[in-house]
Amino acid sequence: MRLLRLLCLSLCCLSLPLLASPRIAIIIDDIGYQRADLKMVELPHALTYAVLPHTPYGRQAARQAAQAKKDVMLHMPMEASQQNALGPGALTRNMSRQQIHHTLQQALADIPYAIGINNHMGSLFTALEQPMDWTMEYLQQRRLFFVDSLTTPQSTAKKYASQHGVTLLSRHVFLDNELSEAALERQFKQLLQIARRHQVAIAIGHPYPETYRFLKRRLPQLQAEGIELVGISALLPQEHQVIAAGVTAPAIAAPQEE
Repeated sequence: MRLLRLLCLSLCCLSLPLLASPRIAIIIDDIGYQRADLKMVELPHALTYAVLPHTPYGRQAARQAAQAKKDVMLHMPMEASQQNALGPGALTRNMSRQQIHHTLQQALADIPYAIGINNHMGSLFTALEQPMDWTMEYLQQRRLFFVDSLTTPQSTAKKYASQHGVTLLSRHVFLDNELSEAALERQFKQLLQIARRHQVAIAIGHPYPETYRFLKRRLPQLQAEGIELVGISALLPQEHQVIAAGVTAPAIAAPQEE
């Protein structure tokens, strides 16, 4: 009888699903202005690269990441409340629907490897109603997802992503607002805590030398801590079909491989 109970218990244990490791995605923003950004792309880990359009090294970095089978996003400049300098190809409050769509189209033609976008700055733009409505309308047409960097608590991204059926994810932690080793470790531990609590967590970092050195040292330790680093695409719902912007290019052809 005891043997029978043990056998039943063993079978029950075998039928239980194995708990997956908590997963984190780390998006590296602001890729494209410096040649040194390519070093961040070369790290042998499943980082996600958010590339600024119309920058000296943006397309090269995006192509290099895509060839290494890493996730690439378009890091779309959007108007900030403090009127920070945005760089080329930015979305601003005074644009018409046609101008917003054309600006996004031009940016995606420059970074055709992008499978989604997130906002560069955008504390003003992402809080606006109609501009974000038009932005999500365009992303739905191109079948791209949006990661809200949450540069403002007034973001309307969730509202309009829902209305247009656009897959939306949101940032949990900024890794490197402070660049000391202690600050980076503190933010990294917060990321891991969120992942352990909710099974997933998303961080945003930048290609600073301090961040590069920290990630190069810290990422190899994740496996021993029971955490899996994944590209952002692994956190999308199963029904979202991952597709690069170059595949759905409407009017502007994707650039040829150099």
